[in-house]
Amino acid sequence: MTATAPITDDNPSVEEMEGRVARFLNLKPTDDYIDSAIPGCERTTLRVLGQQPGAPLAAEGFHMSLVHCEPGKAAPLHNHLTQEVFVALTGRWEVFWGPEGSRSIVLEQWDTISIQPGVSRGFRNVSAEPAYLMGMASGKDPGMINWPEPVRAAARAVGVELP
Repeated sequence: MTATAPITDDNPSVEEMEGRVARFLNLKPTDDYIDSAIPGCERTTLRVLGQQPGAPLAAEGFHMSLVHCEPGKAAPLHNHLTQEVFVALTGRWEVFWGPEGSRSIVLEQWDTISIQPGVSRGFRNVSAEPAYLMGMASGKDPGMINWPEPVRAAARAVGVELP
């Protein structure tokens, strides 16, 4: 028999549910990802939920952010111990992967891709205008990021030492 969620009489108030809403207009943009200092990797992140600094909503084992980039800007190749899912909210996004980022797929608006743990991945806004990408990661600590040596070298060239 397949387990199912029990039907309950829970009926939170509107006020309680409002506490579980992250209003886009109230999200605080940040560019504090250390690899954002690499030329071509400038981007703004809006943390929405999970165990992330500044995320207004808590969630165990699930994290969501919105990324905003100018055309041609990217997140460089990186690796997580967790699965990561990207959804193109606006514009077109190239998602690239592999040891050298040599394989890629372009996501159109609303397209979604899931990248398994252990696969190096990155993304780039290939639109003619600024665009939004939703990123979701599973696990207790999706912030455990590793970068390949070429990304580390690019960071060192601008005075940033990646952990």
